[in-house]
Amino acid sequence: MNRERRMAALFVLGSLCFVVGPFPGYARLVGAQADAWTFFVGSLFFTGGGLAQALIAHPERRTAPAGPGAWHAAAVQLAGTLFFNITTYRAVHTALTNTSYDRVVWRPDAFGSTCFLISGVIAYRSSPRSGPGAWEPAVNLLGCVLFGIAAIAGYVVPASGSDLDLAAANVTTVLGAACFLACAAATLRTGRTRKSPRLLRLRADIERERRRLTPAARAVGRRPPSRS
Repeated sequence: MNRERRMAALFVLGSLCFVVGPFPGYARLVGAQADAWTFFVGSLFFTGGGLAQALIAHPERRTAPAGPGAWHAAAVQLAGTLFFNITTYRAVHTALTNTSYDRVVWRPDAFGSTCFLISGVIAYRSSPRSGPGAWEPAVNLLGCVLFGIAAIAGYVVPASGSDLDLAAANVTTVLGAACFLACAAATLRTGRTRKSPRLLRLRADIERERRRLTPAARAVGRRPPSRS
């Protein structure tokens, strides 16, 4: 399993936790404490995936054209996952210490969501618009936007102590996590991702070499072997 697949496996596990956790049926089945742990464990998987992505991007951080953008996106995203660690841990602590605490879903932290959104924009702007996996940056950015909406919808109104729109927070959390899951699952299957500047650089080098070949050389490369 290459580095990209290991990174993807962590993002798949984290995304699954955030897809399953908001469902009311799941919370009723496992209880508030287990539901809180689901989000916290998912945030740890996200941090593991974010760290793996940063380690992949760091050696290529000065390599144009994809390296700087990939590194900045990875670094900001990693910071966002750490904010989610703090938020979800607080939710676990609340569930363990307050038996009347029965919320279905813990809203994504506003700082974490902001980091995810910035990371998604950077990754989208710095990624090529064609070739294998060209859809990934757009879907990833959509997931970041949905997490941002969840953070706004899950805001607790100080005057009443109620959520602004808990149902919207639940739905957008699930949909955002599903976007991340789709990207991670594709990387896990193929071993390739637009998040890896190393693979983008190698693909660009191969494309440049291909273009350097003359039409005659390409024809020779396609010629079937002689049967003599």
